[in-house]
Amino acid sequence: MTDEEAPVHDLRTDRPTPARMYDYYLGGKDNFAVDRDAAEEVLSAAPEVRVLARENRAFLGRVVRFLAAEAGIRQFIDVGTGLPTQGNVHEIAQAAAPGARVVYVDNDPIVRAHAKALLPFDGTTAVVEADMRDPAAILDHPHTRRLIRFDEPVAVLFMSVLHFITDEEDPYGLVAAFRDVSVPGSHLALSHITPPEEGADGAESAADVYKKRATSPAVLRSPKEIEALFDGYDLVEPGLVNVPGWRPDDPEAARAADSVWMLGAVGRKR
Repeated sequence: MTDEEAPVHDLRTDRPTPARMYDYYLGGKDNFAVDRDAAEEVLSAAPEVRVLARENRAFLGRVVRFLAAEAGIRQFIDVGTGLPTQGNVHEIAQAAAPGARVVYVDNDPIVRAHAKALLPFDGTTAVVEADMRDPAAILDHPHTRRLIRFDEPVAVLFMSVLHFITDEEDPYGLVAAFRDVSVPGSHLALSHITPPEEGADGAESAADVYKKRATSPAVLRSPKEIEALFDGYDLVEPGLVNVPGWRPDDPEAARAADSVWMLGAVGRKR
């Protein structure tokens, strides 16, 4: 029985999950009361989190367009993909490069259930229910082996998810696991929350909600700590920046969003 065929169990409706809380920030409906309550607690401490979520989603779109249209990437692994919404990776990538292949990965079973209903049936996409803390389970999964050829460049995406990995869980090691099986010319793209210059107390309070209530905590990391995740990669211009400032479609709007305390970058493997 494949992941897509398996029944969905353990939706974790007793505790908020980051994927469903993120869906709520984006205005989605694929969440439960427990997720909404926790998300509202986060927004009470840091109202800008809703802006962070929207800017992160826009950053994802620009990154995937760059990778498919300019960097020549034809295969993607989206780790911690979250619930499907408008502008999914395969839609953006295939608009620039028809036939681009995408493996979506998430440990929330409801993500698999919704992705199964929305993914195209053309053999170019798949969803893997796995935890990013176990890279081998992702890399060795039959769907990954079927769609991803590691003797060709691949883009691995960690969008707004590595801050749910504690230092003890070794985010650097799990990123390196994907790097080490990728050929030169492969890319890493990620976004990650960071302590803001202003409103740090609100950011910490928002992170505490995840620590106390959600299935994963949230860890604020410094720019230096985030850039270290790109070990073995050369950052493409403009480097590690607030996500609205990464190759913005509207530079004026990007300047107005400088207060967004989420950093993002794309790196090319040497």
